[in-house]
Amino acid sequence: MPWTPLCPVSDIDDGKARYVEAAGRFLAVYLHAGQPYVMDNYCPHAGGSLAAGFVDEGCAVCPWHYWKFRLTDGQLTSSPHVRVATYPARVTDGIVEADLPPAHPAPELQGPT
Repeated sequence: MPWTPLCPVSDIDDGKARYVEAAGRFLAVYLHAGQPYVMDNYCPHAGGSLAAGFVDEGCAVCPWHYWKFRLTDGQLTSSPHVRVATYPARVTDGIVEADLPPAHPAPELQGPT
């Protein structure tokens, strides 16, 4: 599967994130200790934008209620039952790329027959 370019790594401050839409997904692209991380932008608690948050101790922190998700696997630190999807990330020629699976198209709505 080809890697999807997301944004220049220079557009992300270490410990912060950038919101990116790519391949039919809404993503938070983080830079932490010089490494890129990519996860879905949606916090499952109340829908907050994870990209609007920050990194603390290797975790993405939702700015609304401070839920912490590990950058490496999206696991909520306070519950083994809650997770945000993460995607492999790398930097190639100064561009953060992610290995994104194909997006699932929304089902077509059909009216009454």
